[in-house]
Amino acid sequence: MTFARCVVAFFLLIAVSCSANEPPQATITIESWRLDDQSVWDDEIIPAFEAEYPHIDVVFTPTTPLEYPTVLRSRLERGEAGDLITCFAFDRSRELFEDGYLAPLDDLPGIDNFGDSAQAGWISADGSTPYCVPVASVIQGFFYNVEVFEALGLRVPETEEELFKLLQAIADNGTYVPIGMGLSEWEAEHILFQNIGTNYWKGEEGRLALIDGDTKVTDQEYVDTFETLARFGPYMHPEASGISYSDGKVLFETGQAAIYPAGSWEISGFDANAEFEFSAFRTPLRQGQNTCYIVDHNDLAIGLNPASPNAAAARTFLTWVTSPDFASVYTGALPGFFSQQNTAVPHDHRVAAEFVSWREDCESANRNGYEALDSGDPEFPIELRDVSNAVILGEMTPQEAARRLQDGLDSWYTP
Repeated sequence: MTFARCVVAFFLLIAVSCSANEPPQATITIESWRLDDQSVWDDEIIPAFEAEYPHIDVVFTPTTPLEYPTVLRSRLERGEAGDLITCFAFDRSRELFEDGYLAPLDDLPGIDNFGDSAQAGWISADGSTPYCVPVASVIQGFFYNVEVFEALGLRVPETEEELFKLLQAIADNGTYVPIGMGLSEWEAEHILFQNIGTNYWKGEEGRLALIDGDTKVTDQEYVDTFETLARFGPYMHPEASGISYSDGKVLFETGQAAIYPAGSWEISGFDANAEFEFSAFRTPLRQGQNTCYIVDHNDLAIGLNPASPNAAAARTFLTWVTSPDFASVYTGALPGFFSQQNTAVPHDHRVAAEFVSWREDCESANRNGYEALDSGDPEFPIELRDVSNAVILGEMTPQEAARRLQDGLDSWYTP
């Protein structure tokens, strides 16, 4: 063999050897309901991952939120679902895991970067096997128009009584709707009842006690929650019963309403649409309350389709999701969606930083009624929406609301 041929053969051998050591090219798809976040995934999150793992291409394929659960299960049953599954918290995803449509992730590198509260929404019923990697939670509170507060000489309330004095002062001024929230959809339950109530039933302690049957909805902490809920009625728009969630936001964004109870997920929308400075305050404390609680609700996670033909590449992506690099990219791109990793992530957004700062002083808790209690008929959260609206509108007493909820649970739920 000539010298030239030896050189060529040598370099060919090196090329083949290097090629053999390179991981194979793969394309993985993510099923999700987060249709409104597609540009963030396509423009920021996925490019950050692909820059680190150039042999893996990622495709984000969202479905509209209302259709997602049905469409996803149908795809899984037909063997047509994507490699990665965006997971709702608690029962819906647990049912998929128990039916064999989500793979166990107890051996995934980095899964121990999440504490018990973060994993609570995506772990087997016996608490032993995680099946989705927690991505983010959302924190609930009260948005407020800073300029209105300054013009009226108002201070952020720290107690319930201060809050209601503040609402009365706004009402007496007559320029603004004190609480710009509609009552035609899920707002009263999802936001006000949960925001107020977590201080009454002591967060996760009370949430789990209701699931275990140690407490009932007719107990005093729930009746008291409804009593306080009823006090908000006079401070809402006179046509609140016909105002939708989105129209309620418009009341706040256009400066017609001074306060808007909601969650951190609204930060980006208010950034885009509100032409005034806004901020947020946490749920005020009850009289004599020492420990504060906030609704810091598990929002979404990502799991592995056990039928994925690209499981190795999908697990690589999930391992990246457990890393501080992912948390930094995700929370930076979506202010108001907070990492659940044990390592704190700094927030540049002023209002997002305000929300997440509440974790320093308060205990985090998930919304009540969205684990175990939402899988029967009548479904607890749906009943809770109906009675919360009725209590605010004065159509039902707190005692009647509590009794209806407990009667509904008693008809099908066994702790």
